[in-house]
Amino acid sequence: MLPTENRLRRREDFATAVRRGRRAGRPLLVVHLRSGATDPHVPGESAPPTRAGFVVSKAVGGAVVRNTVKRRLRHLMRDRIDRLPPGSLVVVRALPGAGDADHGQLARDLDAALGRLLGGGAR
Repeated sequence: MLPTENRLRRREDFATAVRRGRRAGRPLLVVHLRSGATDPHVPGESAPPTRAGFVVSKAVGGAVVRNTVKRRLRHLMRDRIDRLPPGSLVVVRALPGAGDADHGQLARDLDAALGRLLGGGAR
């Protein structure tokens, strides 16, 4: 499970990541990354934690399928959140094929998208 301090919850934060961040698309998901964004909601001088949010629409499947996809993505992001710059905002949007994909396929697509966004892969 993704820790509470690493969850993206505010609509404005989702919008910031999607509109002002970089995007990497894969067959099963699209990842939006806003690197090092400062969080005006957190007082103090320390760097805010990296936060991730997930968008899984009804096109992916029914409620059970959508929740399964969200749980898998949260689990995958928990292991990868330390690789991202502090203060980053990440939005992972599942595409319709994600409902039929297994854990390994989602992991490969997430790794490829994050690698591309962090400068490790070519277009």
